[in-house]
Amino acid sequence: MVQPLGYLKESPSQTAGPYVHIGCTPNFAGIHGIFEQDLGAGPLYDEKARGERIAVNGMVIDGGGNPLKDALVEIWQADADGLHNSPSETRGTADPHFRGWGRSPGDMETGEFLFETIKPGRVPFRDGRLMAPHITFWIVARGINLGLHTRMYFPEEVEANAADPVLLRIEHRNRVPTLIARKEGEGLYRFDIRLQGEGETVFFDI
Repeated sequence: MVQPLGYLKESPSQTAGPYVHIGCTPNFAGIHGIFEQDLGAGPLYDEKARGERIAVNGMVIDGGGNPLKDALVEIWQADADGLHNSPSETRGTADPHFRGWGRSPGDMETGEFLFETIKPGRVPFRDGRLMAPHITFWIVARGINLGLHTRMYFPEEVEANAADPVLLRIEHRNRVPTLIARKEGEGLYRFDIRLQGEGETVFFDI
């Protein structure tokens, strides 16, 4: 007689939308009284934070060249000294005036996201080499089953980018520029994320 084993079944996956803003940014979605301010909103630093103040804006663009107006973008990064605001950080104490994490919904009219942050320092790779200054991005939107991870590097860090151990692992070298922001002014960077098609951004499987 065959006995049923009663294995637990895998839960079905579900896209992030259309409720992602209700759960993650209720004030932005017009639902007030849950949080005084949506988690991750506003500048990532206060007036005492160390380092160069910068702003990063951009859009998430679909395969047809259209901005996704319901995307939600998060960033994680090191502080100006290359230290993360994390209990697992063993090289020192991260700047207490810089939280290292931010969340921005795209503007419902234009799709633009915006982060006011600090230019990060260099962080060691696992083999001891220094990575170039970078910001990690995570993107969710309606139709995206799993959050997408990518990185933004800085155009002025030419030597550091050329030696970055993560960028060096990208086989198709002509795609590396999809991870380099465009500088549009003093402390202002543009980073558009393309999901498909020409100029598709490199995404990381982590």
